[in-house]
Amino acid sequence: MRIPSVKFFTEPANLVLIAIALISGGLLLWPVITRRDRGLSAADATQLINRRNAIVIDLRGADEFTQGHLPQARHLPFDELKSKVAQVAKNKNTPVLLVCQNGGHSARAQHVLKEAGYAEVFTLQGGVNAWQQSGMPVVKQGAAK
Repeated sequence: MRIPSVKFFTEPANLVLIAIALISGGLLLWPVITRRDRGLSAADATQLINRRNAIVIDLRGADEFTQGHLPQARHLPFDELKSKVAQVAKNKNTPVLLVCQNGGHSARAQHVLKEAGYAEVFTLQGGVNAWQQSGMPVVKQGAAK
């Protein structure tokens, strides 16, 4: 008994269909792939803080920090992060949420902490600006606003 040869993959029309299927699949997956590094929304960040006791690190300068920061945030300016990376958390498996004004510094700081061995490092998508636009509370001079 002879097995018929499979010509499906050698026909030009079928190759075009296969290429179209692969490209469309890639386009469908693209948002999922790129979303991974965008950071957490304000709602997701709140869940991380409340459910998993994440440590919140505010990377902004002292003036910006005193004008308003997330409740329970620790102030550690971005410029000092590399020299004080060991002080971020006692346990490197504790989730860490990095916050800056608009998300730029926190993305770079995420890389620094991951290189230092921290297992779960997250950023706040859009930074404090997005947090406030979502109507979430900020602390100004010791009082929640």
